[in-house]
Amino acid sequence: MRLRKLSTLALSSSLAAALVVGLATGAAARQSTPAVVYKLDAARSKFVVRAFAGGVLWFKGHDHLVAARDFTGEARLTPGAVSPASLTLTVRAASLAETREVFNEQQKRIIDGELRDIVLEPDKYPEITFRSTEVTAEPAGGGLFRIKLGGDLTLRGVTRHVVIPVEVTLRGDEMRARGEFDLKRSDFKVPATSAFHGTVRVRDRLKISFDIVARRA
Repeated sequence: MRLRKLSTLALSSSLAAALVVGLATGAAARQSTPAVVYKLDAARSKFVVRAFAGGVLWFKGHDHLVAARDFTGEARLTPGAVSPASLTLTVRAASLAETREVFNEQQKRIIDGELRDIVLEPDKYPEITFRSTEVTAEPAGGGLFRIKLGGDLTLRGVTRHVVIPVEVTLRGDEMRARGEFDLKRSDFKVPATSAFHGTVRVRDRLKISFDIVARRA
């Protein structure tokens, strides 16, 4: 009886050891799979910030569509699964500019001057950055993945954690990511320009939309 118990114990220990070895081997195999690197194509990508007007006077009564013109980024995806994955993105703050056709060129120069001198202060805070910390992906078929991208966004020297819903499409050597999310200016201590003793102002909520195109490095 004692011999049977010892044999059973030895078998259980062997199975446990084999399971541990198997898990370790599987983890090592997953880690050894090289990530696919995609470099952002700035010429084909768009980042736009919509600032909602809080007043109705003169040209500041319109919503603003501010686009980034100078940015770089890199995505790393797991072949066939997307996740694990990572994304880094850097936007030059001085490159943000008003794009709405409702404003004439003189008005755009005024708006861009306020963006530079009051809102973004690129001499103090030259870069806006995003670095992912967690990614979850759900395949939707046809090379489409629905992703929740969590990460740290740094704006005007303030870092906050954000979660961004993204639709990612993979086609050959090209990756495309589309999505939008809201931010509050106050969370990042971003001031708003105002005139007429605050009658004209921009609301706290900002909407960021993006359409990123990247190619396999």
